[in-house]
Amino acid sequence: MDRDLTCRELVELVTEYLDGALPDAERARFEAHVAACEGCDRYVEQIRTTVALTRETRALEERPEISALLGAFRDYRRLS
Repeated sequence: MDRDLTCRELVELVTEYLDGALPDAERARFEAHVAACEGCDRYVEQIRTTVALTRETRALEERPEISALLGAFRDYRRLS
């Protein structure tokens, strides 16, 4: 039988988990640990939120009007 996942192992696997890349058995160990560990549950939610915000920010930066505005700020800082 597989041993329980440690908090340290969970931190190392969180990205693969959120990407849906963990094998079924490893995913089950991950989810069992999160269900039993309040600290890791909060950690996974924080990482999930960070990933979502990063994706939204990238999408926002790709909009032409936002890209031009960010470029103007970057140019301004270089010239100052």
